[in-house]
Amino acid sequence: MKTIKIYLSISLMLTCFLLQAQTSSNQMSPALIEGEAATVGVSNERLARIDSMCVAAIREGHLPGLVALVARNGKIIYHKSFGTSNAITKKKLLKDDIFRLASQSKAITATAVMMLWEEGKFRLDDPISKYIPEFKNPQILDSLLVDGTYLTTPAKNEITIRHLLTHTSGIGYGMIDSDPRIKQIYKEAGIVDLFTTKKISIGENIKKLATLPLHHNPGKAFTYSESYDVLGYFIEVISGIPFDVFLRKHIFDPLEMDDTYFYLPESKADRLVSVQTKKDKQWVNYPVTFYDPQYPIKGEKEFFSGGAGLSSTALDYAKFLQMYLNKGELNGKRLLSRTTVDVILANHISDLWGKDNGAHYGLAFMIQNQNGEDSGGSGSLGSFSWGGYFNTQYFADPKEQIIGILLKQTQKIKSDETGWKFPILVGQSIDD
Repeated sequence: MKTIKIYLSISLMLTCFLLQAQTSSNQMSPALIEGEAATVGVSNERLARIDSMCVAAIREGHLPGLVALVARNGKIIYHKSFGTSNAITKKKLLKDDIFRLASQSKAITATAVMMLWEEGKFRLDDPISKYIPEFKNPQILDSLLVDGTYLTTPAKNEITIRHLLTHTSGIGYGMIDSDPRIKQIYKEAGIVDLFTTKKISIGENIKKLATLPLHHNPGKAFTYSESYDVLGYFIEVISGIPFDVFLRKHIFDPLEMDDTYFYLPESKADRLVSVQTKKDKQWVNYPVTFYDPQYPIKGEKEFFSGGAGLSSTALDYAKFLQMYLNKGELNGKRLLSRTTVDVILANHISDLWGKDNGAHYGLAFMIQNQNGEDSGGSGSLGSFSWGGYFNTQYFADPKEQIIGILLKQTQKIKSDETGWKFPILVGQSIDD
């Protein structure tokens, strides 16, 4: 009996190790490091136009500060900071300061989902109710009554995991939802949409969300939603470990994303950039509204939002994007197969964005199609991108092997034009 117990103990330890270990790769690409622009076919003189854009944006009062990063062929060739990080202290913004990623969290959550899919844990077209039973028998909103109750009609089909990944589930987004009826229903139900300092888990939140009506039948339209928070809880259910722990062990540690967290440790809290807005033509730190902007460093720190909760640096996010440009591998550590990356970057919404739109949506990103490339200013065919609620953005161009990241932290400003200028300036710097 003692021998059996020892054997079981060793087997359990080995199983735990295998679950935690990352797959080594035959590819062995180098780590993402700094390099010279000329060696990767980029003009330093043309890159300097990014400097001019950033300096002008701050001088003219359009932004308080920003960090820009450009990498090509696995080399960081531009990584600079401009302006200040806090409206009160006027502290100089540093290039390793930490920004709230908001919706840039979604691609990381999708990656975690697809890592579990690679293990054969589920099929993409499985109903989510198979794993979170509260989603069984979804209902579509018909009308909201004056007393706050509502009428619904049964959905024609169940929500699948693919629907959640592609924002076609019909789930809404509460406080930022386009339908005021959904916004009211979510508010009265106490749904947490984005960020919170309160004591609540994603499991509690998602189980409440599952009982609420949908915008439309799953799969029939693209409706930006809280579906990635559902996926965060789904990851907990499938993996058996907390969502934040899964991301740390399976994505952040392997990619050496040492500054990426839902909630920052005290040693990194002073690197968090303040969210700013304009008041009386002066920059001020953004006040508490339906959320507290200081959520990454205060409060209960228990809500792990897969759709909006992470904070990070430009360098860390560049490592994540480089892994995708390398078809799922970085520095000898494989997170996804090349074949899985191809699936993620395929068109999963058909023509829900319109047949002539310049892009489609995959399982984690917006992906540029031929119309988009031909229109100019957004990269090559196959470039993938997204942004965040606090004015952050990124893109990665597989054809040109180039990454562009622009991080800002602002709310309710209208004069910032760096968002559309940045991809143009990165593209025009190529000189090969």
